[in-house]
Amino acid sequence: MFGRKEQEPEQWRPRRDPATTHVVVLMGGWSSEREVSLSSGRAVAAALRNAGYRVTEVDAKPNVMSVLPELKPDVVFNALHGTWGEDGKVQGVLETLGIPYTHSGVLASALAMDKHLSKVVFERVGIPVASHLLVTPDELMREHPMPPPYVVKPVAEGSSVGIFIVRAENEALPPKTLQEMPLKDGKVMVERYVPGRELTCAVMGDVALGVLEIVPLKAGFYDYASKYDEGGSRHICPAELPERLYLYIQQLAVKAHKALGCKGISRADFRFHDQGRGEGELVILEVNTQPGMTPTSLVPEIAQHAGHSFEELVAWMVDDASVDR
Repeated sequence: MFGRKEQEPEQWRPRRDPATTHVVVLMGGWSSEREVSLSSGRAVAAALRNAGYRVTEVDAKPNVMSVLPELKPDVVFNALHGTWGEDGKVQGVLETLGIPYTHSGVLASALAMDKHLSKVVFERVGIPVASHLLVTPDELMREHPMPPPYVVKPVAEGSSVGIFIVRAENEALPPKTLQEMPLKDGKVMVERYVPGRELTCAVMGDVALGVLEIVPLKAGFYDYASKYDEGGSRHICPAELPERLYLYIQQLAVKAHKALGCKGISRADFRFHDQGRGEGELVILEVNTQPGMTPTSLVPEIAQHAGHSFEELVAWMVDDASVDR
């Protein structure tokens, strides 16, 4: 089993024979994260081919339910990001078809994608979160729903799509940004802004792999450009934290993974307002059930530092694939 970076990884051998396993890599789709998904999918497909699997790449379209049975895959590697790909919908299709697939199942994917519902779950199990409200754009334009600074974000989007920060009472809300922001039930999320350090923890098979710190170089927070543009951020792996805090973040990441019912791999994102000596406010922001697999992605980097190559990482995910997740 994979474990913390200081542990010597146990020898892992695939249960599914690569020579006889046909893997379909689902990528692309039609969400706002299509290009990132294509990049993830291509990287995964190349690694699986290198590992000896027979691989078919599929740019997902609405007819995917009829395409997959014709291809007869043994496993679907879900490299889709964003709506439809990681919100439980494609997982429902794969469950209906009875095809083993990677990552989390229908319910966990839907819960994790909904930032409001996932925070309700986190609070119930004692994981610290920042206070938040759900408001309509009209309500947000009329008055501040909470004292600034606060963050405005879509309720159900990934990769920091559409997020902006209101820092001061006299700061005007950008109406164009609000008009373009995806809504859920006509509302957006307003969340108390927690300053400080961006931390993330990868979880695989209910075990935390390690904690990484992200230092955005172009923006004040880890936005879309910081995630995917070359030179958008600097990564510190492992994060330079006191041992007690490092372990606590790992414990919370696993707790969140289990509370949502996640399977396979997930990534929990945190914000830590560092007040020195390992003290300060720590909150979980969200759990990502479909972490990126691009050249600048975080989970492969954390896994690499833990002693597991990208090829081994994706092969493990193929082995972990199942139905009824």
